[in-house]
Amino acid sequence: MLVKRLIETQFPQWAGLPLHLVEPGGSDHVIHRLGEELAVRLPRHTGAVSQAEKEYRWLPQLAPHLPLAIPQPVAVGRPDIGYPWPWAVSQWLDGEVATSDALGQSREAAVALAGFLSALQRFPAREAPPGDGRELAARDDGTRTAIAQVAGVFDAAALTSVWETALSAPGWNRPPVWFHGDFHTGNILTVNGRVSAVIDFGGLGVGDPARDMTIAFTLMSRATRAVFRAALGVDDPTWARGRGWAVATGLNAYCSYAASDARVAAQTTRQITEALIG
Repeated sequence: MLVKRLIETQFPQWAGLPLHLVEPGGSDHVIHRLGEELAVRLPRHTGAVSQAEKEYRWLPQLAPHLPLAIPQPVAVGRPDIGYPWPWAVSQWLDGEVATSDALGQSREAAVALAGFLSALQRFPAREAPPGDGRELAARDDGTRTAIAQVAGVFDAAALTSVWETALSAPGWNRPPVWFHGDFHTGNILTVNGRVSAVIDFGGLGVGDPARDMTIAFTLMSRATRAVFRAALGVDDPTWARGRGWAVATGLNAYCSYAASDARVAAQTTRQITEALIG
C-alpha cells in the first residue's frame, strides 16, 4: 500500500500504527487515519499540492488566536515511491461533519462561526499568502455556462440576477484580511451538536473575505444567516459578493458531481437554493 510505504520510508516512528482510509474523503485529498492521534492527507490533483506546506507554515501561527480548533500540522512528507507531491501528517481532530439538518436553525452555531471569521480576519496579514487569484470576475464565463446547464432545475433568471448583482457590487476597499477560502459545511466539525473545529485550509489567503460567506448558504437558514451576518458585521457589497461565491461554487460542484453523487447533489441543491433566497 502506497501510504504505508511512504510512512515507513519517511516517518518510521509511525510505521507500526494502524492505517485506515477515511470515507468519504475530500475532493482534494485522500485521507487516512494513522493510529488514534494522526491523520495523513495526500493531494488528489495538482490544485492541492501546495496545501501541506502552506498549512505547516501558517496554521501553528493562527491556532492560538482562533476560538475553534484547527488542524495541527506535524510533518510534511516529500514525493517518493512514485507519488509526485508533498503530503501532510497532522493531529487527528475528532468530530462529525456539520450538517444543515443539525445546525441550520442554530443561532449558537451561527455566532460561533462568525466569531471564528472575526478572529481570523483580525490576525495581522503581513507576510501572509496572497489570495488564489480566483476572483468572481474570473468565474463569469464558467458560471454563466453552468446557469444555462441547470436551467431546467433552477430558476436561471434568478441565478443570473444574483450573479450579476455580485459582479457589480463594489469590491473590498479596506486592507486585505485573512480568509479561509473554502468555508462550507464539509469543512466544519461538530462535537455533541456544537461547532468544534474548522479544517481544510487549502484556500487560506488574504484579500476579500466575501468568499467565506459561503458557509451562510451551505449550513444556515434565512433566520440564522441574519444572526451570522449581524455578528460578523457584513456590509451589503460583501454580502452580495458572498452570495455570488455561493452561487458560483455551488453550480460548479453541482455540474461536476451531482449526477454521480447523491450526497453532493443534495448539498449543492441546498446551497444554490439558499443563495437564491438571500
